Amino acid sequence: MLERLRALPGARPVFEALTGEGVHVVGGAVRDTLLGREPRELDFVVEGDAVALAARVGRQLGGEVKAHQRFGTAQVTTNDVTFDVAASRRETYPRPGALPRVQLGATLAEDLKRRDFTINAGAVSLTDGKLRAHPLALPDLSDHLVRVLHDESFRDDPTRLLRLCRYAVRCDSDIENKTRSLVQEAVVAGAFRTVSGDRIGRELRFLLAEEQPDALGLFAALGLGRAAVHPAFALDSGLIARVCRLCPGDARSDLALLASCLLDAYSGDVRDRLRDLAFDARAAATVVGVRERAPVLAREIAGLLEASPSDRWRRLQGETAETIAVAAALSADPGAEMVAREWFGGHAGPELEIDGTDLLAAGLRGADIGRGLRAATVAVLDGRAAGRAEQLAAALGIFKES
Repeated sequence: MLERLRALPGARPVFEALTGEGVHVVGGAVRDTLLGREPRELDFVVEGDAVALAARVGRQLGGEVKAHQRFGTAQVTTNDVTFDVAASRRETYPRPGALPRVQLGATLAEDLKRRDFTINAGAVSLTDGKLRAHPLALPDLSDHLVRVLHDESFRDDPTRLLRLCRYAVRCDSDIENKTRSLVQEAVVAGAFRTVSGDRIGRELRFLLAEEQPDALGLFAALGLGRAAVHPAFALDSGLIARVCRLCPGDARSDLALLASCLLDAYSGDVRDRLRDLAFDARAAATVVGVRERAPVLAREIAGLLEASPSDRWRRLQGETAETIAVAAALSADPGAEMVAREWFGGHAGPELEIDGTDLLAAGLRGADIGRGLRAATVAVLDGRAAGRAEQLAAALGIFKES
């Protein structure tokens, strides 16, 4: 197993630099390797001074080290890989949702017991390759079950509720019955009110990057969407599946999916909540824009299949790819999907032989340059301006007419 972990992209120099007594690869990398999947991250636990070890390894590998002395952890980033190194520890939570109080110097067995889920409570020694795991870790992996390690887990750290959905979907696993009951107890008790919005938002963004519609479907089915994001959070699995299918590769499908679950919320509420969840301004604007514009466009988009190329361009050129995808998904009309796919496939507009510098040289300034380019685009789409001269004439013609 250790050799499989060393074979991960960029991992071998890291393992060689870290090799020593008391160093183990831990958590998700062990879990995914046991499941026959390629790990997405590398985490190490050290029965010793993790920050000092990370500093030494960072120098050896020419990487950047970010240390957190309070928690005995450090992150090392090289040109090829990013990995975390943490000291084995015990943790206590002074109040629900608080960051833990860390006591360093724990044994590996104690460290494994304080983790979130049994399937993440496994470690492989870099010295002898031996697997050490919580007693339920391997049985739960074999049975495809996700189980919390103690009854207060979601009370201590409510963000584990979101991680539960991620791991259940990623590992193709069911939620163990008692764990499912603890989820409902946490939701009823208002667990998310005890934790900051930025911590919830960070986990939500990870959740949106998981396989869909499965991850969001489980998130909604457990009542977590309404509890953690917004009371109007609602998921239509068919809609989510269509959005996944229609979003082009260069679109923010995660934001389109989130907006699709917030269509019944007021835009102001959504904007405020996304700010609380530490979404950046651009991402929040995308979600709010989709929530406002997609339902309107959904009533029109199928009809654009019969519209002229220029009329279709006029209607869609100001819309984001996320809005068009959600609108077509909401319509659920085959014609709407055809319009969206043609638009995303390169029919959004022709490539002009003129640009803004040509119009600037012709005397246009400011917003008039954009108006001129739009007029040239319409002329090309309507078959009236095949070449450069005709396009320039079309761009300037609107100002001569006025």
